[in-house]
Amino acid sequence: MLIRSASPMTSIRKSARAGLPKWAVWSAGALISVLASGAQAQGTVYRCPGPPVLYTDALSAKEASEKGCRTIEGSPITVVQSPKPKAGTVGTAGGSHGEASGTPAARSSSDGGRVDPNQQRSRDNERRRVLETELREAEERLATTQREYAGGNAERRADERNYQRYLDRMAELKASIARQESDVAALKREISKLPS
Repeated sequence: MLIRSASPMTSIRKSARAGLPKWAVWSAGALISVLASGAQAQGTVYRCPGPPVLYTDALSAKEASEKGCRTIEGSPITVVQSPKPKAGTVGTAGGSHGEASGTPAARSSSDGGRVDPNQQRSRDNERRRVLETELREAEERLATTQREYAGGNAERRADERNYQRYLDRMAELKASIARQESDVAALKREISKLPS
């Protein structure tokens, strides 16, 4: 069991440099509060010099003396469990349309993840529509960029008196065309995977 303490900002900066996660650094007010279920710590607890200061019961007496750690005497240390994140609730699709719990859409979440075929067809059609819209837009962008590139023989602009600027623009356009062609191909693959 490890308990860490130091000033919050100093600890966070130092823990980031030392590779420690931020959640492992505790403020001075939560010096003795950490991850257990309200039980009291068993065995000898040592305070090891920091930064950040380390409170632990996982060391042997020999290891503690080598590291310059001191035992903590007095009242027992209480360990408090940190709050657990709440799991998100998954709503049923179409629940706002007044569907009863016996309808296929509401039952689909309790059927081990099965989806009603009509609902799946509707989802596939919507996905196809969105992908086809994206594909049209990507093809338009590609055509515009190819016209501007003109096979690498585009006219120089007024701001390109320096020939290197022209070459840089041509290189950028060529790279942009390659990316856009890749995007178009990926969208076509995604559309081909959808059922007809």
